[in-house]
Amino acid sequence: MPVENEGAGPEPPAETPAAAEPKEDWETRFKYLLADFENFRRRSSKERELATQQARGALLRELLPLLEAFRAASGSLAHLPPADPLRRGLELLDREWATFLRHEGVEAVAEVGRPFHSGEEEAVGDGAPTEEAPDGTVLEVVQQGYRFYGGLLRPAKVIVARARAAEVAPAPERSPGDERPEAAS
Repeated sequence: MPVENEGAGPEPPAETPAAAEPKEDWETRFKYLLADFENFRRRSSKERELATQQARGALLRELLPLLEAFRAASGSLAHLPPADPLRRGLELLDREWATFLRHEGVEAVAEVGRPFHSGEEEAVGDGAPTEEAPDGTVLEVVQQGYRFYGGLLRPAKVIVARARAAEVAPAPERSPGDERPEAAS
């Protein structure tokens, strides 16, 4: 009879390579989970920024008619003397609007004399080209358009310089000896 080691108890099984695999598997899973969470965090942050931009864009779009009404009112007061308090107040307000729009990242789209861009401007009419505004350029800005963070907040409505096509002269009559063979269809 073999002698048993009385206080030692049963021998623990020796570690096999299969026993080491689950530890590595959990480490790998943890790394993947951590990477997935990091991607989720970045994606959520981008989605929040986009939602904020869209909300700001919607608010700015609602403020544009107010800005245009103010600019129309201030334009009608240009006949007042420069020291008039009403005129100075409107000029101050105009500077504040400009600062606000610049701070928000809003840029005007159309400018007289610049080439017409169909992606940002809508042609509502055309006129004869001038030296300042050759063919294909903006003659007049009817309603200003605005860009916001690279996207279009509202397209501009403009009048474009367009050269009129010369009247087409009638085709000369052919003489009987000038006949050319027609191409077969």
